[in-house]
This record gives sequence, structure tokens and C-alpha cells, in this order.
Amino acid sequence: MRQSEQLFSYWWNTSGPWVEEPNVRRSGTSGVQRVMHDGSTVYVKRQTGHLFRSLKYPLGRPTAMREGRALSKLLQLGVNAPQPIFYGAQKIKGLWHGILVTKDLNGFQDLDTWYDQGARAQLTSNEHDKVLEKLASLLARMHLGRWQHGCMRSKHIFIKVNTTSNGPEFDLALLDLEKSHGRASSLRAARHDIAQLKRHSYWSESEWQYFLSHYEKSLGRTIAAQPGCS
Repeated sequence: MRQSEQLFSYWWNTSGPWVEEPNVRRSGTSGVQRVMHDGSTVYVKRQTGHLFRSLKYPLGRPTAMREGRALSKLLQLGVNAPQPIFYGAQKIKGLWHGILVTKDLNGFQDLDTWYDQGARAQLTSNEHDKVLEKLASLLARMHLGRWQHGCMRSKHIFIKVNTTSNGPEFDLALLDLEKSHGRASSLRAARHDIAQLKRHSYWSESEWQYFLSHYEKSLGRTIAAQPGCS
């Protein structure tokens, strides 16, 4: 058995508590478990028949493969995201199986939960502006690499707050990249993701405009308003 097949078998047979119960989508199932590995927490996404299709793969491949490649690309671009440990796919008895194993983003939580817990009220306007500036820089870096998240919602942005003598500092990361892929230009990636984010975010209009001004400054160009994507 080849090493990749051995690794696939090893990770497929690990187990732990469900973080995301298996759900049925894309004519298949996909679920995520939290697993202890060598004393550290990792997340194992397992899929059966859960496929994406493209010009390269018209008959489909597990979305875990596309997500694993996207995570690797983001890390190359300097965009914070879970670090992939292993991802692969095998066809077993005629059915595609896919797996993605990532390191734990220790101390991060999704932006929706963070806001729901009242974090905004605990910050000054200047401190909250730092969150928007940080996000603007993060997304611009991804888009300048001609890479699109594909499902840009605030719940797919994760935040970690670090307390310092100068006040809170913020780290941000991107998750859930099943639909992520490269684009022919940074502008196409930008227009798609920013339109989605505008529809699926917590911010007031003034906060949105503050974010957008810093985003366009980081991107180096203005993006025309586009209809939001579902």
C-alpha cells in the first residue's frame, strides 16, 4: 500500500466527538470530528460522495480536496487559515471518499458568535475599527493573490483577541473554503467575495464604508458595487 493510501486509511479510521454532524449535501455526506493526535487537537472532515465539479473534474471530486488545496494556497499568500495536515480522496466501491485534516485554530471563535456574545459593546470605536482594518488587509491579500473565498460570510471569519498593555489586538482567520478557488483576476475575486460579505455581515452602513475604504486602499483600486451572491 502506498504511503498516501496508508495515511488516508489512518485518518479515516480515527474518531472523536462530532463538531459538525454529518449532513447530506451535494448528493453525499460531510461531517467533522475533533480528534486528539500526538497530544494536539486536530479536525477531521470525512466525506462520501460529497463532490464538486469543474472543467478539470467534470465527473466530480470530493470538496475536501478543493478545500485542502485552498488552505495550502492561503498559507502561501500569508492569509491566516487552518493549516492542513493531510487531505486526499479515494474511490471505494465506486463511491468517492474524501478527507481533510487540519490543525486547531487555538483561541479563535467565529465572528458571528463573537458579536452575539456582546464583544462589540466592550470595545471603543477605535478598537472596533482595528478589527475592520485587519479584515480589510486580510481579504485584500487573498484577492491580490487572485484567490476567491467563494462563501464570504462573517460566520466564516474567525477572530482571536489578545490583551496587551496598549489595549486589545486582533488576529483574524478564514475558514470553510469548500467553494474557494483561483480567479483570472484580483478584481473578479474581490467583487464576488465583497458582495457576499456585504449581504452577510453585522456592520452598520458607516462601519461597512469604513471597512470598504480600507479594503480598497489595501487592494489598490476601487471595486464597483455588485449584486450580492447567495
